[in-house]
Amino acid sequence: MSSTVEDESKRGRDPADSSEPRDFIRARIVEDLEQNTVATVVTRFPPEPNGYLHIGHAKSICLNFGVAAEHGGQTYLRFDDTNPVKEDQSFVDAITADVAWLGFDWGDRLTHASDYFDQLYEFALELIRTGKAYVDSQSMEQIRETRGTLTEPGSDSPYRDRTVEENLDLFTRMRAGEFEDGAHVLRAKIDMQSPNVNLRDPVLYRIRKVSHQRTGDRWPIYPMYDYTHCICDALEGITHSLCTLEFEDHRPLYDWVLDQISTNWHPPQIEFSRLGLEYTVMSKRLLHRLVAEAHVAGWDDPRMPTIAGLRRRGVTPAAIREFCRRIGVTKQNNTVEMQMLEFCIRQDLDRTAPRAMAVLDPLPVTLTNYPEGQLETIVAPWHPQQPELGEKDVVFGGELFIERDDFALEPPPKWKRLTVGGLVRLRNGYIIRCVEAERSPDGEVQNLRCEYVENSRSGADESGLKPKGVIHWVAAARAVAIEVRDYEPLFTDPAPTAGNFTEVLREDSVRVRRGLLEPAAAESGEPRFQFERIGYYARDPDDRGLFHRTVSLRDSWKPK
Repeated sequence: MSSTVEDESKRGRDPADSSEPRDFIRARIVEDLEQNTVATVVTRFPPEPNGYLHIGHAKSICLNFGVAAEHGGQTYLRFDDTNPVKEDQSFVDAITADVAWLGFDWGDRLTHASDYFDQLYEFALELIRTGKAYVDSQSMEQIRETRGTLTEPGSDSPYRDRTVEENLDLFTRMRAGEFEDGAHVLRAKIDMQSPNVNLRDPVLYRIRKVSHQRTGDRWPIYPMYDYTHCICDALEGITHSLCTLEFEDHRPLYDWVLDQISTNWHPPQIEFSRLGLEYTVMSKRLLHRLVAEAHVAGWDDPRMPTIAGLRRRGVTPAAIREFCRRIGVTKQNNTVEMQMLEFCIRQDLDRTAPRAMAVLDPLPVTLTNYPEGQLETIVAPWHPQQPELGEKDVVFGGELFIERDDFALEPPPKWKRLTVGGLVRLRNGYIIRCVEAERSPDGEVQNLRCEYVENSRSGADESGLKPKGVIHWVAAARAVAIEVRDYEPLFTDPAPTAGNFTEVLREDSVRVRRGLLEPAAAESGEPRFQFERIGYYARDPDDRGLFHRTVSLRDSWKPK
């Protein structure tokens, strides 16, 4: 199933309506508040610091922070830092920057699973003392082999019936760093015959003699995600533990853990569908491969679905929040079409991006009747419908550049641009008439010789002429050289998988062009522009002369 912009009207929803729909999670929260099940709303966004956030995470961020804010509640930003082998402080920094950039504030509620390592250890000791956990000395391979399958039950470990005293001794020695990696694990004692594989004596702790980015070498053992996650939710008083559907089968394990330990709160878990987006991947493992195998320039490459990549590409926080609002919250996994995301981006930029003139395939124009060496300044609005954005100075002179495809020696029917003998208006400037096209020996047009109509300037036109077309341009004397990068999706397959991941990578996902930009835009501090008649572009944060295409001007996106 896929979602499109057109689906909005089919569902009777006004595309301009920015109010939050009452989904099943919001309905549940309202019911809990009305029945005094909870006094306030406390949610959390719990990323693992082992990579950058992507737009799928944005859905969860908007949901968790959004539902809490709607009821005057609070949201924790909690890092699940239980695997130091794959984690790094740079990922922590990138994640906090992304969440803040999206417009959400966690206040003093920035926490880490490692903040609770001591309590998690004490709870593990409690499970051992009550006969609910044991130390298993099998290898991980042996544990996997005896776990069973979806259709066959598992078999008990030969160490499952160790005494409480022996388990306490071994676990405290694991904590002391006496054993090497893989020598032992701590497992929950639940049911190796359970039809739910997650309840077949899952591993709670493993030995990992790896330095942690926050706790250093204090801990030679680390808790597993399924054990840690639910306990942290309880310790922080999370009222609604929101997670995606792949954790639905893990919920019985979370419930079991919380039922066996001394906690005074048992957060309910509510699952919702993940975000799938055409022509990209949301697997952090595959995103890691894109970076590690140099298919992209890094986590913030503008072709990546990461929040950092979208930000570098010029996408605004408002556009991402609107996208997440539109796709909604459901129990049914679906794949959203690329047009939906681009519609939200374009809708936001149409209102907020200043207009600028850039020529990306320059064709020289000489105005033979314009005073040689003269330059004049034309005042024009930055945005035709947003006067609050102010005005700019447009430089005009006798030597110009226009787009090469805005001229035709043999124009097709209904041609509204420039041709020999034809008239066209220059945006914010004068009407010009092409007199002659100078060509190279191989027939390529090298220069246009034109005349301008002196009394035809925009806003003060007394010529009485009515050209059918308007084209953009830049004055040669002040044009600023820029590099422009246009992007296509990374994949040719709308649903790439781990199996065909590298085979469907698009070879031409980036196109580099050299162009010219009007000086007012080049010199301004604006990060984003609509290059008139071309598309929406964003200035690279590290290179003022580099612009990334954010999105096209109209909803005509089609995979190539």
